Amino acid sequence: MTLFGRTLGGEEIAGLVFLLMALVLWFGAWRGERDWARWFRRWEAGRKARREAGSAGGPRPPSGARRGPWG
Repeated sequence: MTLFGRTLGGEEIAGLVFLLMALVLWFGAWRGERDWARWFRRWEAGRKARREAGSAGGPRPPSGARRGPWG
């Protein structure tokens, strides 16, 4: 095989193949990390929206009021 006017042997071809495989694995890991970060941002925004919607709800009992059977 000739690349840029240079004849490549078996070791050099294997090196290129392994380099490309490492690049593919790196891109896969990067994509997974990016997807996880995107999911986490959406989850955090949803959690914040649910918390704000819950706190904006109806009247709250006074802070000294007993809540539940054990106080």
